[in-house]
Amino acid sequence: MPITAVIFDFFGTLTPSTPAHVWDEHAARSAAPLGIPARTWRTALDTSFPERATGSLGDLTATFRTLARRCGVEPSDEALAAACSARLTAQRELFVLREDAVPALSELRARGMRVGVLSDCTAELAETWPRLPVADLVDARVLSCEEGRRKPDPELFRLIAHHLDATAQECLYIGDGGGHELTGASRCGMRAFLLRATDWADNDAHTREDDWAGPSVSSLSEVPALLDQPGGDTTRGSS
Repeated sequence: MPITAVIFDFFGTLTPSTPAHVWDEHAARSAAPLGIPARTWRTALDTSFPERATGSLGDLTATFRTLARRCGVEPSDEALAAACSARLTAQRELFVLREDAVPALSELRARGMRVGVLSDCTAELAETWPRLPVADLVDARVLSCEEGRRKPDPELFRLIAHHLDATAQECLYIGDGGGHELTGASRCGMRAFLLRATDWADNDAHTREDDWAGPSVSSLSEVPALLDQPGGDTTRGSS
């Protein structure tokens, strides 16, 4: 079946990979106003990711208040505001796109493809989304924090396909493998490709399927060429 829509993961796919030391430094910046040791705060952020990524702790202020209390701190409003501001600034630094992201998405759109983004993310991405340069190139987005579900929940893949007016079989999925997304997409009938960019090994991602045995590409600029394969058969990509 011909491809009519291409769906991308966000972090580590449309954006460069984020190594552990960057997450550590970012955690330290939001921990400082709360008076919480950076390592303790990083652990609190990591262990709460399933809750934060599904929006179950509320907005950023409510989330940080809950996490601070779990760390044994009752934050003042001023400290909480400073911590949230530091977090937003740090997160927005991670929203910088790969150099080939906009050209690749623009080419797909020019070729008549509908483009979607499906991301396991926290409230910061949802809040910043309208101001991202990729926003105008994306026909539909599905964010875990807004849907209350995480990959590889099949409902997320069905939902993004529906928003793109496509069947799962008409969708190509590109991701770095976080959250078992490639297996999830494949099980729903999508044709999934791992983005194994040069920085792939540096990425500190949640539950990434490093043992993916399916096809891969090494850059986003290779994605439009997948549409040119004989008969529209994207299962023959490089690995």
